[in-house]
Amino acid sequence: MNSIWPQSQETIQLLADAEQGSDEARNQLMERHRDSLRQMVNMRMDRKLKTRIDASDIVQDVLIEANRRLDNFISADGMPFHLWLRQLAKDRIIDMHRRHRRASKRSVDKEQRLNVGGFGDRSSLELAAQLRDPELTPAAATLRNELEERFRASVEELNEDDRDIILMRNFEHLSNTEVAEALNLSQPAAGMRYLRALKRLRKVLGDSEIDDDEIVDTEK
Repeated sequence: MNSIWPQSQETIQLLADAEQGSDEARNQLMERHRDSLRQMVNMRMDRKLKTRIDASDIVQDVLIEANRRLDNFISADGMPFHLWLRQLAKDRIIDMHRRHRRASKRSVDKEQRLNVGGFGDRSSLELAAQLRDPELTPAAATLRNELEERFRASVEELNEDDRDIILMRNFEHLSNTEVAEALNLSQPAAGMRYLRALKRLRKVLGDSEIDDDEIVDTEK
């Protein structure tokens, strides 16, 4: 499956044009990442937070911040743009959760409701993705909804690190190399963290134990 993030070659060209002072390139750069950013934000927002704040508002704040800091990002010549952008978004989401915990005087972390649209390991998780068909029969649509609800409940039982890497690999479809860079890990360490997270998710789902060679190649 392809990443939810735009292909990098056009992004690289837009960054080069922005470095040369093109405002149009800056605007295009932000707009072409808006939908991907919205998906990433939406699936990581707590359900309680969603009752107070629209994901689009967070996305707009992140894009404004990214535009303000773009020159520094370009001069730093660091991580890929989409990894930098998603880190800004992740920090913003954490900040918003903290603000609303203080405002409500209770922890929203106890609920940790994620809006996960689908996952993709090679067994039951893949089935939900395959059921995303607008022409589904009522029975198939019901099965899809039941599967997705089961996945949501199961992912919520994982710890934060496991949830994050499952979403990065199986919803955002980031490569192991990208995950390693985003998490500041070596590629072998990122691959092993993903493998352990999948095994824990399978255990929560009640599936049989998986062998290492049944997992998608963690080095990709």
